[in-house]
Amino acid sequence: MKQLTLSVPTFGFIVATRAALAFGVGLLVSAKIPEARRRAIGMTLVAIGAATTIPAARLVAGRLTESATA
Repeated sequence: MKQLTLSVPTFGFIVATRAALAFGVGLLVSAKIPEARRRAIGMTLVAIGAATTIPAARLVAGRLTESATA
């Protein structure tokens, strides 16, 4: 079994990147905000979320360890 141990700042970074990506996609599909503003903010958040996916994945992959099972 694999075990993942993350520090609080690392966990916060991962959660923030996922939240930015999800919120950006949500803005792109919503209709409550004027289109020009919605598109600009949404695309920025999606870009930030996508750009930080690789560093977040590397952090998680680097923290995976094999745990001994009894």
